Amino acid sequence: MIITDNQTLFERLHELGPGDAVVGRARIRPGEEGILLFLESRGVKMMPPALAQLLSRSKVMQAAVLSPFMPPLTFPVYTRHDLFRVMETYGENRVGRVVTKQDRGDAGFGVHLWPDIEAVHNQACFGGLAFPFVVQPFIENCRDLRMIVLGGHVEAYWRENRTGFRNNLHTGGRAVPVEIEGPWLDLANEVMRAGKFPYAHIDLIFTGAGKFYLGEINLRGGLHGARITPQEYRKHQQAIHAEFIRTLA
Repeated sequence: MIITDNQTLFERLHELGPGDAVVGRARIRPGEEGILLFLESRGVKMMPPALAQLLSRSKVMQAAVLSPFMPPLTFPVYTRHDLFRVMETYGENRVGRVVTKQDRGDAGFGVHLWPDIEAVHNQACFGGLAFPFVVQPFIENCRDLRMIVLGGHVEAYWRENRTGFRNNLHTGGRAVPVEIEGPWLDLANEVMRAGKFPYAHIDLIFTGAGKFYLGEINLRGGLHGARITPQEYRKHQQAIHAEFIRTLA
């Protein structure tokens, strides 16, 4: 059985097993993520894979699983005990300003700049900042690159904001197309392999020192600023899904 819509997925959920497949992202609510693990445990094949879907839903999980590709001293923070360990590490490394990312905050609305990790601790302890979240040192003079990797279509553009540190296009940023360099694509492909992403929207962070790291990754994202049209995007995505279905035969 090949499931391609959410209604059928939930109607036939307990019938699925080896030889069955779910094609397309499962539209699940917060707290239902275990359904993906359940399907995987039953031997159901998924496109996109369960790991990629889970990573797309959680910035905190990305920081836990994909931290080797992220800026140094990027940590997921689940509890006050985690936060105390981060405070100690940041103190040892003389980290000043920091950035936090709310777990499910998108379009730049969940990103916050703090004067130091102590300010984060104060807000978290008094309920002003909900756990879990991601924390990392603020990088001065950094640049943000969005890459779209979708089968044979690959493109990139800088996301720039001259009036603030949030480069998301929804929060005042602008898009500047750029030719992709080999090392950028190498990193993107490495991250995608680690997270089992068949396609992705990938944000890379470039430091003033010329280094670049993973910011975050998602199975989907806005196309404002991209060259590809929504129609072309769907066509490429459907081709990837169709190829997956062919491999099941």
